[in-house]
Parts: sequence; structure tokens; C-alpha cells
Amino acid sequence: MRLNRFDPNNIRVQRGGAAGGGGGLGGGGKLGCGAIVIVLVGALVFGIDPSQMLGVLENVQQQQVPATQPGQSQAGQSPAGSSDAAQVCNENAYSLEACNALSSLNTTWEPVMQQAGIDFEQPTLNFFTNQTRSGCGAAQSAMGPFYCPADEGIYIDTSFYDQLARDLGAKGDFARYYVIAHEYGHHIQNLIGTEQQLRKAQAANPSQANALQVKLELQADCFAGVWAGKNRNLIEPGDMEEGMTAASAIGDDTLLRNAGQSVNPEKFTHGTSAQRMAWLKRGIESGNADACDTFNSKIRATS
Repeated sequence: MRLNRFDPNNIRVQRGGAAGGGGGLGGGGKLGCGAIVIVLVGALVFGIDPSQMLGVLENVQQQQVPATQPGQSQAGQSPAGSSDAAQVCNENAYSLEACNALSSLNTTWEPVMQQAGIDFEQPTLNFFTNQTRSGCGAAQSAMGPFYCPADEGIYIDTSFYDQLARDLGAKGDFARYYVIAHEYGHHIQNLIGTEQQLRKAQAANPSQANALQVKLELQADCFAGVWAGKNRNLIEPGDMEEGMTAASAIGDDTLLRNAGQSVNPEKFTHGTSAQRMAWLKRGIESGNADACDTFNSKIRATS
């Protein structure tokens, strides 16, 4: 995908070090929605039992931690939107690529939100190595990229991209753009209130918590596709295939199967490979956020 180079004045970027551990992930904002499936990726990569990792995640989500306010910098990081953005973005090829994607996502989604009469706030893209602390608590690279609604931040250790290509076979720039665009989709859900409504629904219907989470994640996939669809003039040959490969590689059923676990739909949190591909494709082909109503859609995609 031929993205334009980022404008340092159009993005909010921070660079965090290997922050100390400790603390939980819960409270006012749970660890970002994109993290749970990557726990399964971590399980596949590091040979850890996914059910144990998910159990730990559920437990620590109950702990309370002080939330960082949007735009507030973490220790060892540059203030969001500072003149250091260019330096942070140019650290390596992956960070440059991510900043280009962030700039494009901001430019694409801001007019959509304005047209809908919704206040638009840019998320902050936070690069870190090994571990860090977000407004949602402590996080480690093994959890993968995630969005934290408490501080409106997208967090990523770009070494994840190497794992994505090496261990899951999802190669190419569009596969990496899909990861950022999915997390940005969670930011859009936060802005329009879907995130908050879903958390209330999960609390009121615990037995449906996972099923509701799947719908949230599939909508983020669709939103990622909408961004690509609105920039279809920049799409290159092979991009669609890269995106579909990435979406398939991180489906709940595929991850569990590859990790040697039983495929139990009741444990799904992000949807099957077929569902993730279907909703990403729907977003790309429509280029319309209104096509991403996963909560009321009759669309079914099975593996």
C-alpha cells in the first residue's frame, strides 16, 4: 500500500522504554481489546498454554490502576504531538511504517467523525520495547498490540511484526497496516460510545461476554477495512491477499488449533478466521462504516 509519508504535526506519537512491571490491567479501562487474541499468538510463539494465559489476563483485569488521561505522557516518553515525533517515527522501518499508517488513519477518519457530528480526538501511537505501562496498566510485548481506551493510546512493540511474519505466515506491509488499523478501529468504537455500551452489556450479561467481545472485534476488523476501502487508490497488487492471510492467521479457531488446543466457540473472543476475513473484506469493499454493524448483522461466516 503506497502511503504518503507522515506529517509530524498530524500525529501523536510517544516512545516508551522497558518500563517496570507491577500493577494490574483493569479499572476504568481494561487492557485494549486487541490484546486478548495476541495472548494466543504469544502462546503459540512461546509455547504457553493459552487457557492459562487467558485466565491470568481475566484475573489481573479486576485490579484497579490509576488511569492516564489522554495526551498525558508516560515516564521516559516524549509528550504526544511533540517535535520529537519525527525522531521517534524514524527509529526503524517498522516505526516509520506505523507512523505513516497513523497519519493516513487520522486523515481518513476525522472527516467521517465530523460528518457524523462526533468529536474527533486523535489516538496516541505508543512504541515500547518488552514492557510498558499504559492507562490500562502494565503490559508486555507477549500480549501484542493493543488499544487502551483510558488514555486513547495504541500500544505496540514492533518486534511483533517479525513474529507475525515468521510464526503466523502473515507477511507484507498490508498485513502490518491491518494490525494498526484494527487497533485504530477500537479507538473509533471508543469515540462513538460502542466500547462503553459493550462493557455495560457484558457486566449485565456475563454469560454473553465473549460473544459480545467477538462482535466488537469483528467490527474493528471491518473498520480497518473501511480505512483501506477509502484509500483503495493506494492499494497495490497482493495487498488484499496479505490482509486476508493476516486475518485468517489470528482467528480464534486457527490460533487454538495451531497451539494444540481444542476449538471451543464459547471461548472465542475475536471470531473465527473466516469471520475475520469476511468482515475485513466487507469493510474494504464498502468503504462505509455503516456496513460494519456486527451487532445486528445476519452475516455468518464459518470456518
